[in-house]
Amino acid sequence: MTEPATEPEQNRRIVTEAFQRFVAGDQRPFWALVADDVRWTVIGSTDISGTFESKQAFIDNATSKLVGGLDGPLLGTVRKVLADGDHVVVQWESSAPMRNGGRYQQTYCWVLRLADGRVVETVAYLDTEMVSSVFS
Repeated sequence: MTEPATEPEQNRRIVTEAFQRFVAGDQRPFWALVADDVRWTVIGSTDISGTFESKQAFIDNATSKLVGGLDGPLLGTVRKVLADGDHVVVQWESSAPMRNGGRYQQTYCWVLRLADGRVVETVAYLDTEMVSSVFS
């Protein structure tokens, strides 16, 4: 008989599945995991850095700004997903053409905290110089 999955294993599985679809271009499963009242911090001092106190605030003030500087879909690869307790760490990369003629080649490490199967807190580490290049 198979033992039931532990909470870290369950968290890792649901985040991995959502991220596999996210980097392939279907972001809906990932955003469905994110709680409306998520606390999302983007490290650095870029135009999208800061702490956002809701999913909508993060989308409006970070995601939409970044995507607005891109000239195509943001596609990528998941490199590693690690889980410990209620935290899941996702190391991933993405790429897209930029409206300014450059290429957005980003490496991320997102630390997600889950509660009841939902992302309630995220700290996003990324190449801030690359983010700034989208806005130059």
